Amino acid sequence: MEPTLEFIKSNEKRFLDELFNLLRIPSVSADSKYKGDVAKAAEFIKASLEQAGVDKAEICETKGHPIVYAEKMIDPKLKTVIIYGHYDVQPADPINLWNTPPFEPTIRDGKIFARGSCDDKGQVFMHVKAFESMMKTNSLPCNVKFMIEGEEEVGSSNLGEWIRENKKRLTGDVILISDTSILANDTPSIEVGLRGLSYVEVEVTGPNRDLHSGVYGGAVGNPIQVLCDMITSMKDKNNHITIPGFYDDVVELTKEERIELNKTPFDETDYKKDLGVDELVGETGFTSLERTGIRPTLELNGIWGGYTGEGSKTVLPSSAFAKISMRLVPNQSNAKITKLFTDHFNKIAPKSVKVKVTPHHGGEPVVTPTDSVAFKAAAKAMEKTFGKKPIPTRGGGSIPIVALFEKELGLKSVLMGFGLDSDLIHSPNEHYGVFNFMKGIETIPLFFRYYSEMSK
Repeated sequence: MEPTLEFIKSNEKRFLDELFNLLRIPSVSADSKYKGDVAKAAEFIKASLEQAGVDKAEICETKGHPIVYAEKMIDPKLKTVIIYGHYDVQPADPINLWNTPPFEPTIRDGKIFARGSCDDKGQVFMHVKAFESMMKTNSLPCNVKFMIEGEEEVGSSNLGEWIRENKKRLTGDVILISDTSILANDTPSIEVGLRGLSYVEVEVTGPNRDLHSGVYGGAVGNPIQVLCDMITSMKDKNNHITIPGFYDDVVELTKEERIELNKTPFDETDYKKDLGVDELVGETGFTSLERTGIRPTLELNGIWGGYTGEGSKTVLPSSAFAKISMRLVPNQSNAKITKLFTDHFNKIAPKSVKVKVTPHHGGEPVVTPTDSVAFKAAAKAMEKTFGKKPIPTRGGGSIPIVALFEKELGLKSVLMGFGLDSDLIHSPNEHYGVFNFMKGIETIPLFFRYYSEMSK
């Protein structure tokens, strides 16, 4: 590995410069005005893979944003690793809370500040540069396929269809994903579980127009108030979700499994300090690690209605809206939970309003094996570069496509991410450590090496 490591270290500045060029592209998949930029980012990834040494790379159009597919087949008899990631990013709003422009990457205190620096452009680009490093030093030990999409942040709605249409070219042995985090830079970890997701938007409508709050207030139901009351009723005093049937399929961990989970290093005082809160809130009877890893949740992601502009406008609004996400755990079903929510929301609505539930994207929860050759190879690679054995952890987030890979391709995934929970993904001032970026590039070739050796 010495020539590969030397190549990586001698090209650090170039790797960062090229990443910065990718980060400057505002590939926001949720906003149609950035459609051209999303396409531009796809072209950038394609060109980077070609420069790195793939046999072929192509832009695969979908009904939404394109997928970049590329491969390097050195011997059909060897193992094949499929790299998955995404080049689309979250909206940067609110822009005024960024200390530097979100699409002009800046390094401060050893961290790259930019939208997408960690989620997921920085982590995807680690794989591109690790692949290039193996190619330039003639050390690639197995076949590689890349599948980099542009719709992960909006639910990967077209990736499933594309996978089903391209099963033949997607034959492989394991999926390798870097879109997760480690516990700390001195405490490596590998996520072995992800929660599923049901994401909905709700609308509550009262009167047929906005009303004068003095003339009509007190006599007509206020949709904002009704919506708030409905949402509040969905949790009891113990923060237990009150939707009938919500917990029916939840797999409860044994006492021993919970003890093992809570051995993960966690300092509640530091956690609160980092978040700027004096008290933590969650489901009674569970620790913070359990609440964010093995328990389902219901969270209000946004709420609006009426007048929110400068100054005052005494209005009783016609409608109010909210976006709600529910994180799911094994064996909960996205479709079932969405239906349970919809039925319950309609049932608890008072006669003073009409309600509408619009499902958006979702995905299934997943648990990955820790006894597979691929997991052991990832653990060995991280132990080599970090000097410590990685700790298996359960992640609170969702990568809906992981369950689809298993269903459609019959392949398990390894979630070997290098971000930190403190990287502010989806928030203003998202950042990614230069240390983490380079550590990923150093670790990925070791995974390939160990996976190839241990598979023989």
